[in-house]
Amino acid sequence: VGDKVMVLARSGLWQEVVNVPASQTFPMPEGMSFEEAAALLVNYITAYMILFDFGNLRPNQSVLIHMAAGGVGTAAIQLCKTVENVTIFGTASASKHDSLKESGVAHPIDYRTMDYAEEVRKISPKGVDIVLDPLGGSDTSKAFNLLKPMGKVITYGVANLLTGQKKNLMAMAKTWWNQFSITALQLLHQNKAVCGYHLGYMDEEVELLRSVVAKLVNLYSQGKIKPKIDSVWPFDQVAEAMKQMQEKKNVGKVILVPEAPKEESKKAEN
Repeated sequence: VGDKVMVLARSGLWQEVVNVPASQTFPMPEGMSFEEAAALLVNYITAYMILFDFGNLRPNQSVLIHMAAGGVGTAAIQLCKTVENVTIFGTASASKHDSLKESGVAHPIDYRTMDYAEEVRKISPKGVDIVLDPLGGSDTSKAFNLLKPMGKVITYGVANLLTGQKKNLMAMAKTWWNQFSITALQLLHQNKAVCGYHLGYMDEEVELLRSVVAKLVNLYSQGKIKPKIDSVWPFDQVAEAMKQMQEKKNVGKVILVPEAPKEESKKAEN
């Protein structure tokens, strides 16, 4: 009682008081702010398990990170930097490329103006070892085709379904129609792996999640990872906060807090 904790929950965290099982709480490490704690768990657990548990990331490999300036993207970049000589390709709009280069992305690609698969092939004709796929639809096929032998694509979202403020049934139908499908026999001939990840369905895996969080807290304490916070918004500006993400302006995590932060900290320190 009285300890500062980070919490995991599938939903319901956009409120002042929440009730979660004790098993879904994790003590905050020394020196961590509440904003950082809010930005850590979902993004970094996801990025860690994708890269290391499924991806088996090792020195001298290459990784393609989509939405590289978002929450999971920035976490994945930092985690890649904990392994020696990993080459990072990252897709993001052009305005975010300088920020991505500073954070360790060797090859930022503007997915709006170029075919990212072609750009990857120009630099690495054989492709990459790991693709993090939050897009779904036809992009999963592109990811699979970009893999080197023994490569892995880990799909963890279907962002292609979200095209604007309202549900676009045509976009949903197109994404569904183009969703990647492969048989076990085809996999056998390709020497590649396809993995699926959804943190929301890990509720029962308490010990597994605890071990991952312990590793993340250790990396944070060593200064090897630090949640990148784009901006902090009070509850009464939730619409503006959502717009920030919807318009793809954010670099890092968009955080909601019950009350307005002091003016000078409106743009959180990097």
